[in-house]
Amino acid sequence: MEDSKTSDKLSEFLESGVYRLEDSNAVFIDPVRVLNRSYTRFRVSPSAYYSRSFDSKHAGQEARVSSNFRKRKRKEKKPQPLNDRERAADQRHQEVRPFLLKAHESLVRATELLEVVSNLKGNLCPSTSSPGAEQSLVELGRVWQAPLYEITLNFHPNDNAREDGAESDCGFNLIVIDPPWENGSARQKQRYSTLPNRYFLSLPVKQICHTDGALVALWVTNREKLRGFVEKELFPAWGVKYVATFFWLKVKADGSLISDLDLFHHRPYECLLLGLVHGKVTDSKQLSSTKPILPDNQIILSIPGGYSRKPPIAGLLHEYAPRLQRGRCIELFAREMTAGWISWGNEPLHFQESRNFMKT
Repeated sequence: MEDSKTSDKLSEFLESGVYRLEDSNAVFIDPVRVLNRSYTRFRVSPSAYYSRSFDSKHAGQEARVSSNFRKRKRKEKKPQPLNDRERAADQRHQEVRPFLLKAHESLVRATELLEVVSNLKGNLCPSTSSPGAEQSLVELGRVWQAPLYEITLNFHPNDNAREDGAESDCGFNLIVIDPPWENGSARQKQRYSTLPNRYFLSLPVKQICHTDGALVALWVTNREKLRGFVEKELFPAWGVKYVATFFWLKVKADGSLISDLDLFHHRPYECLLLGLVHGKVTDSKQLSSTKPILPDNQIILSIPGGYSRKPPIAGLLHEYAPRLQRGRCIELFAREMTAGWISWGNEPLHFQESRNFMKT
């Protein structure tokens, strides 16, 4: 019976890209499978998506970095006592650590799942995208009948959406935000432009929320200064009431963590802060009735894709907020398109270049 249940879960994972882990508040997500549910004539290329995980050149670079790190480590002096902010960050880490460990242990026990995941490298297909795939998106846009024109999103608007109050002039029910926070890694790698925290205070989150209210999901780093800014300034300025935190725990294809869980300045996880916004026609009773469906300390495990690329979480958020399934959704500072969503930012097609896809 247990084998049958596991087999059913694995079959569902192969179809959906989402695997619910036993005995923990966690799910494993294969972003490639999730994204490919939205495409028809093209498919996301696993070799492109997981290039950081499987590219031998990159792995060699990591090895050299690791070697240099060990050399530096031998020269380091005794660790200094933590300051107030560092102690607060460590306390947050200690509070979530048991949930992260339990989730990872559940993944390690899911041997059938790991067997499939570990074969990602063997199943990688060479990209068969059209000639010119190495051109930039801007260059492709100047080419008549550029390869990108064939990439189609499967989105079938629900005919009953208007009956649920999802008219276009009523605002958005679900708002995901992945701000280009200032941080040393982004500045050093120069992968994208960043903005000072104060700039995000002026985002019109309250104004674009649906008249019935909205769920806001904000990606943040583990910097304590940033968490304090969000809690004390940003969420209040947006009119957002905090309700829960999800954690993205990053793993390798063999199921191991990308770095030591307790590595102070390089935690192998990122945080997704969830909050609710009162709508113009939403009373406190309606708002409170939504809160129980948002479990705190939900863990999302997946193999990282390109730099700063987040796993697709639309389905997971819809699952915990069913009333949003027929609502309007938007991602701010988006770097790729999501079926049925509006993608806003200066790089919404960053990962839509044809080099990231292969023909079916």
